[in-house]
Amino acid sequence: MSGVSINDGSERLMRESLQRRWAGTFSPAAHVDPLLLLAALLLSGIGFMMIGAATASTREAVGLDPTFFVERQMIAFALGLVSAIAITLFDYRTYRAWSVVGYVLALVLLAGVLVAGREINGAQAWFVIGPFQFQPSEFAKVAMILVLAAHFHEYREEALGLRALVEALAFAAFPMLLILLQPDFGTFIVFVCIVFGILLMAGVHVRYLFALVGMGISAIAAALQLGIVKQYQLDRLTAFLDPENSDALGAAYNVLQAQIAVGSGRFFGQGLGQGTQTNAGFVPENQTDFIFTVVGEQTGFFGSLLMLAIFGVLIWRGLRIAATSRDTFGTLIAAGVISVFAFQLFINVGMAIGIMPVTGLPLPFISYGGTSLIASWIMIGLLQNVHMRRLSK
Repeated sequence: MSGVSINDGSERLMRESLQRRWAGTFSPAAHVDPLLLLAALLLSGIGFMMIGAATASTREAVGLDPTFFVERQMIAFALGLVSAIAITLFDYRTYRAWSVVGYVLALVLLAGVLVAGREINGAQAWFVIGPFQFQPSEFAKVAMILVLAAHFHEYREEALGLRALVEALAFAAFPMLLILLQPDFGTFIVFVCIVFGILLMAGVHVRYLFALVGMGISAIAAALQLGIVKQYQLDRLTAFLDPENSDALGAAYNVLQAQIAVGSGRFFGQGLGQGTQTNAGFVPENQTDFIFTVVGEQTGFFGSLLMLAIFGVLIWRGLRIAATSRDTFGTLIAAGVISVFAFQLFINVGMAIGIMPVTGLPLPFISYGGTSLIASWIMIGLLQNVHMRRLSK
């Protein structure tokens, strides 16, 4: 009996010693998710190539700098990468206390852009400072994710019913209303998706999630009835339903040209910089909203599938981070981030192939747009932060 006691005591001391050594040597930086980081870097690199392929030849033809857009996107990438690193330096749990501050700041910026912002493509959604444009709604997505995750992280399962839906809508209503007034329907729907994804992961009953979708549709219908949406914007949203019988030179033009461009790429594409539709300017905004037409036409089905596979890796790693997080707060952060990436991927690609309405949503990491790229990297930083500290106390 004494021998057993000595062995048991030795094993216990050894376990305690190992635990102390682990606690003393734990370094969050050693637990970076390499696949998540690699996927984000590859997508950003593809974005540089696609933006260059979409804009270089047309700018060079009129005597402008062919690398202008790529250089600006690289600056945004550097800022985004630095922001992501900065995000990971502090334990994500500390952001819970600051989430309301970020939320209020986002509301101030969204209100400010309605007063002092500039209207571009029918939406007053940008601050323009010299040569730079800043879209506050991109950072408002991050603020929305954090404030909802912070609010619901301590909820018990039995509390997640109608009350949870009402509270989530109370947080989301103000930024969504301000975005609807711009009007920016694409970002408005992204906010619905953020709320949906976080409530789904939190355990809210499905019937309340369907109610949320119904409320989003009702809000858009109300905006139409109140005249917030102009007729040309409505035509653009509905043109995908029957582009052949719509105004081929008006609302349906982008949809038809995008379908032609993607289809002409066939399996291996026409080659970078060689797209007849995208380089000739038949597809408007092909470096931003319709960037997937460049991917489809110039790299073909193979290149498109490769890009989608990389997105698949990113979303898979995000879901895994949500599943392995040490607490509900981290799980809900990951759920909100993945909701944004997955939804915008689906909508952007769907616009290009004619199965979704033209809403102006960028393709994360790929589309030209500094604010979108920086916000995407901030969200990658949040995912890494949750993953890096999944084993910490």
